[in-house]
Amino acid sequence: MKKLAFWALALTVVLVAFPAMAQEDQMTEEEIIELIRSNIQKDKVAIIGAAMDFSAEEAGKFWPIYKGYETELTKVSDQRVALIKDFAANFETMTDAKAKELGETAMGIEKQRMALKHDCFEKLASGISPVVATRFLQVENQLNMLLDLQLAQQLPLIEKP
Repeated sequence: MKKLAFWALALTVVLVAFPAMAQEDQMTEEEIIELIRSNIQKDKVAIIGAAMDFSAEEAGKFWPIYKGYETELTKVSDQRVALIKDFAANFETMTDAKAKELGETAMGIEKQRMALKHDCFEKLASGISPVVATRFLQVENQLNMLLDLQLAQQLPLIEKP
């Protein structure tokens, strides 16, 4: 039953987000980016709580570690938003040099995100248990994939010259 509740909540977040994307003609790029960021983020704590099924002791240890992780992840996400804005600003006049810069920046951001997840995983594994750490990693990866999918649907592919 707990698995069903988790997936129902996650699916609800996605279904609420996608109809909003249909109204993008009336929204600015910045509004679209903020909408995408906020859709999953606002319900993320509830989704994680439902999926993780913490004991009171585990919750007391988990949430402070998670809060630190999320604070740092927000900084990385801000870099990603800046990258998307840079991409949009240069889309029509994309050069090889700019495309290379954007690609390298994107990979650097992804490395930062992976390093944060690894650090959080290590803290959870040693502070609570490896099982809890791995379960969190699964849930976090699933939520990140949903967010990445939303973003990917909004970004056009760079056209070949």
